[in-house]
Amino acid sequence: MTIFADNLICPMSINILEQYLPDHTFHHLKKWFSDYYIHIKITKSRTSKLGDYRRLPDKSHQITVNATLDKQLFFFVLTHELAHLIAFEKFKFRISAHGQEWKDTFREMLLESIDVYSDDLKPIILNFSRNPKANFMASPELVRYFHIENPAENAVFVEELLINDEFIYKGDTYVVLEKKKKLYLCLRRKNSKKYLFRPLAKVEKITINEQQ
Repeated sequence: MTIFADNLICPMSINILEQYLPDHTFHHLKKWFSDYYIHIKITKSRTSKLGDYRRLPDKSHQITVNATLDKQLFFFVLTHELAHLIAFEKFKFRISAHGQEWKDTFREMLLESIDVYSDDLKPIILNFSRNPKANFMASPELVRYFHIENPAENAVFVEELLINDEFIYKGDTYVVLEKKKKLYLCLRRKNSKKYLFRPLAKVEKITINEQQ
């Protein structure tokens, strides 16, 4: 295993990785890493993803995880990505990335490592393990548990807005039109196109004073 952290390369070192993880994880990782040759990249915070996995041309494996994550979330994301590696190796890439084989593998790993998580988080992990989601943002309980409050006064989840409320997302203004099943249909003012938002998308609500 090779670990990359802030441009530092440490072959076969677990010490760097351990500083990002909760206690009592080593025996799980030792089993999961097994004989695989894995490059672990600890990256700067990314808004688009918490981690990822890919198989390299030389048949080794690369996993990246954001360095800024809570230790329990870091371990959860690392488990998610390792589940890809193990599922792909077991089924020889004849599977979809987040198909049933991955779900079964991830579930087994979560249950096996449940002792790592704090008592208040364990029930959430157990509930999640019944049907693992591909996207962390599709798991409301986990998002709420690990969410770091945005200091912006008007920062809210889309699900907290009412119909016809306006909000700003990535610099553009939107208005909430309706709720469609589990998603929210919103109109982008700039081009009058409609977009679907997840309930836990974080946005900036426009107050009455801002609209005037």
